[in-house]
Amino acid sequence: MRVAVITGGARRIGAAITNMLIDEGWAVIIHCNRSVTQAKHLIKRGKGAIVSGDLSNDEELFRIIEEIHDHELVEEAGGIDLLVHNASIYNQEDFATVTPQELRRFSSIHLDAPFFITQGLVPKLKAKKGSVIGMVDTSWDHAWEELAHYTATKAALRQLLINLAGELAPEIRVNGIAPGAILAAAWEKERFEKILEKVPLGRAGTPEDIAGAVKFLADASYITGFILPVDGGWSLT
Repeated sequence: MRVAVITGGARRIGAAITNMLIDEGWAVIIHCNRSVTQAKHLIKRGKGAIVSGDLSNDEELFRIIEEIHDHELVEEAGGIDLLVHNASIYNQEDFATVTPQELRRFSSIHLDAPFFITQGLVPKLKAKKGSVIGMVDTSWDHAWEELAHYTATKAALRQLLINLAGELAPEIRVNGIAPGAILAAAWEKERFEKILEKVPLGRAGTPEDIAGAVKFLADASYITGFILPVDGGWSLT
């Protein structure tokens, strides 16, 4: 039995990844915060479990790590085959008005949680020669107006993945996925349409496109330290 753990696994891209893994026969431990109803609906389709809590709260974060580490599915399988850091938050905010509390919340979810979840689950990942995949962003090396708090913390996650790929090899592979124009937030419809004009493949991506990339990297036993852009060629422009 192969076991996957996915943070933010109940909605949007996370739900697509969960569905793909279940279709492939994986047992999936879904982390969610408030989307417990959606998570329950997903695991009805296969073997899985739900761990809920706020990753931006230190007490809850370490309780989540312990719960996953000691979970009966992990014990039954002899470890963890795949850890997907998908949990993310995203909003528009002028640089001049971002508060310390808001920046810390973004950092706690995009950097601290992946850091400490990976750290806490290393023994279980090593036991199965597992892999870690983190969701970063195509904003790397670009300036995005009113998104400094988001792009800076996603860049930190990107560097963490690269560093861990070297540090945890050869027992654990670590890679990242940089989604392009996948799902537009309500406040960025106009920006999203302008981005699509630059995408060589001429369409927005789907959550299933990202799930397919997760499947590829999970199975690619000779790839580590790679950030895979899934953006329809947008990064070429």
